[in-house]
Amino acid sequence: MAKKQITQLIDDLDGSVIDDGTTIHFSVEGRAYEIDLSSDNAKKLREAFEPFVSAGRPLGSVPSGARRPTKPRSDSGRDLGDVRTWAEENGYSINSRGRISATVLEAYDAAH
Repeated sequence: MAKKQITQLIDDLDGSVIDDGTTIHFSVEGRAYEIDLSSDNAKKLREAFEPFVSAGRPLGSVPSGARRPTKPRSDSGRDLGDVRTWAEENGYSINSRGRISATVLEAYDAAH
């Protein structure tokens, strides 16, 4: 006895059988989604996202659910990475993490 198994891709938006479609992956507010769409519905989705994509900033390759780290800044707006680099280059003993002493911050501010 022969069997024939047929797998059909269904458009998640309108329930139609997809002959020529695609799976689209997207993310909103840190949550990743995927949706199977016909070519027409995929085009509509891309057109709807276009103004937001054009105005947004690309993050590069970030794994799903991951957030890109931001540069640490102090309350004064100093880039703490720059402060640490400057401190090391100028002979201050400083840890790679944690609080930066007021003495180092004052010296950095005076130099800049």
